[in-house]
Amino acid sequence: MRKAQAKKIPLAPDPKFKDKNVTRFVNCLMEGGNKTTVLSAFYDALDKVAKISSEDGYEVWKKALQNVTPSVEVRSRRIGGATFQIPTEVRPDRKISLSMKWLIRYSRERNGKSISDKLANEIVAAAKGEGAAYKKKEDTHRMAEANKAFSHFKI
Repeated sequence: MRKAQAKKIPLAPDPKFKDKNVTRFVNCLMEGGNKTTVLSAFYDALDKVAKISSEDGYEVWKKALQNVTPSVEVRSRRIGGATFQIPTEVRPDRKISLSMKWLIRYSRERNGKSISDKLANEIVAAAKGEGAAYKKKEDTHRMAEANKAFSHFKI
């Protein structure tokens, strides 16, 4: 184990919305290291979201993130030769991380021409309480509920 916990590097807010969560989302979305390309694809996706939903794209994105954010998850713990799935609360920082990763992962799995199309469709679906990312959150909560009997084995 390390002596001290690693320091979090503060993120610079994005140029358009001045939001650190947008920067964090773009950093997760980025593959190959070209941030300006990914940033423009993200802004393009928000424009498409605004056209589809006839609301502000940024607000719809924030609502989608909120809808996909889990509050509990299961963690494996080995006790007496058996492995139990123990439901635990999710740390606030991890909540945001999981919701962003799920939105990005399931938008990549969607069918569409460009990443901005796929992302826009997944954001709109998540904001409505539909889509694969929202289903992942529901499955996570359902699994935690099913394993509530093991919650006394807290990690």
